[in-house]
Amino acid sequence: MDPAQNQTLPVRVMVVDDHTLFRRGLIALLSRDRRLSVVADAADAGEALRHAQTLQPDVMLLDNHLPGVHGIDALPQLIEACPKTKIVMLTVSEDATDLAQALARGAAGYLLKTIEGDALADAIMRVLAGESVVSPEMTSKLIAAYRNAVVSPGGDESGPGESEQSEGAAPEAQAEDPSLSRLSPRERDILREIARGASNKEIARTLSIAETTVKIHVQHILRKLNLTSRVQAAVFASTRGA
Repeated sequence: MDPAQNQTLPVRVMVVDDHTLFRRGLIALLSRDRRLSVVADAADAGEALRHAQTLQPDVMLLDNHLPGVHGIDALPQLIEACPKTKIVMLTVSEDATDLAQALARGAAGYLLKTIEGDALADAIMRVLAGESVVSPEMTSKLIAAYRNAVVSPGGDESGPGESEQSEGAAPEAQAEDPSLSRLSPRERDILREIARGASNKEIARTLSIAETTVKIHVQHILRKLNLTSRVQAAVFASTRGA
C-alpha cells in the first residue's frame, strides 16, 4: 500500500529559512493547499531543532545558507531529534557537492527555490510516499556527484554499483548492464524518464498512461534492479547504459 494513503491530512510542515520575506511568502503559498498545514517556522538551525523536537513535523523544508550552522551540517542532529520527519532541502545552491552531501546525510530531497508552488506541494506528498525528490535541473549534477563518489564525512551513501567499479574507472557511461534485461520495454521507458528527473505525473503525461500505472512500474523497476529509491534509479540509468 502507498504510504501516503496512510498519512493523516493535512500534512504538518515546518519551514526553515533565514530570509523573513521568503519564509512568510512560502508559508502563505503552502497554506493555500488543503493537504498541507505549516505548524512552525524558524530562521536558523538552533530554532529549527527546538521546534522539531517539540512538534515532530511530517516534513521540514530546510534552507542550506542559514546563519551559524548551515542546513546540510545540521541534518544529522535534526534527523536524530525527529527521526520520522522527512527533511527536504529547499535552496538556491546548485552546487553538486551540496547536493551529494545533503542526500548522504539523510535529506529526503533537494529542491531549488525556483520550483513552482504546485510542484513543491506535490513534491512534499511524493516524499511522504517514500520517494526521493530532486529538482530536474540537478539530475545531471546528481549523477556526476555519484560517479565521482562525493560522500560526506560519516556518511555511507553511494550510488548503485559504485563498489563494482575500479578506483580509476572513468566517469563515462558504461556499456548496458545485463540486469536491464529484467525490465520490460515500458519499464525501460519509465527508467529513462526517471533519469531525467521527471515526476510520476510528468511520466504519465509523456507516455500517455495513468499515473497509478507509473507508480506500479516504478515499484517493479526498483525491485527488479534491487534499488531502494528513485535517486538510485536515476544514477543507475545514467551510468549503466539504460
